[in-house]
Amino acid sequence: MLTISTAQEGQASEAQYISLPGMSTSPLSAASVRNGVIYSSGQVGRDPETGHIPTDFAGQAHTAFANLKRVLEASGGSLATVLKTTVFLTKQQDFAAMNEIYRGYFPEQKPARSTLVVELADPALQFEIEAIAYQLG
Repeated sequence: MLTISTAQEGQASEAQYISLPGMSTSPLSAASVRNGVIYSSGQVGRDPETGHIPTDFAGQAHTAFANLKRVLEASGGSLATVLKTTVFLTKQQDFAAMNEIYRGYFPEQKPARSTLVVELADPALQFEIEAIAYQLG
């Protein structure tokens, strides 16, 4: 079930907080939206229905992109409305593979992007992506 909660701050526009089942047990929203701009939380290669994490980098990256797509669509956007991404890799040597996979999800427009090599919270994870996008319509 999709859950959307709203909060108002005085005269400013409402902020919406998007929660999706299976996306996280952490105290965060899958995305927040304000003034038509979507800010996604980081999406990883964990299947939200089964909890399965592929052992290979490509499998995790594709699962994370599927999760990002799901969050953006639930928030009123899509991969085509992404303006900026931040990609987190656990191994520098996955950079070229990430670029090939990334091109497949952004074939036309090329959003601005930052890429960092980090240690992720779960040692089984190799890839995470977050995005800023705009709502359709």
